[in-house]
Amino acid sequence: MWKIAVGFMIFAGLALFILSKGGDIDMGGEKHGIEATHEAPVAAASEPAVPAAMAPASSASK
Repeated sequence: MWKIAVGFMIFAGLALFILSKGGDIDMGGEKHGIEATHEAPVAAASEPAVPAAMAPASSASK
């Protein structure tokens, strides 16, 4: 039983060491306010939304 406790302490210490060396890590959970940064997906204007190979047959025959 004591081996489990010692193993947990070693694992927890190693995890804290790795997280402290990781830089700016936010362990605060989900953000829903203004401080949340969301990057909009970049959509190329020149590319069609549906490739021609995947377009339905009815729209391809027009």
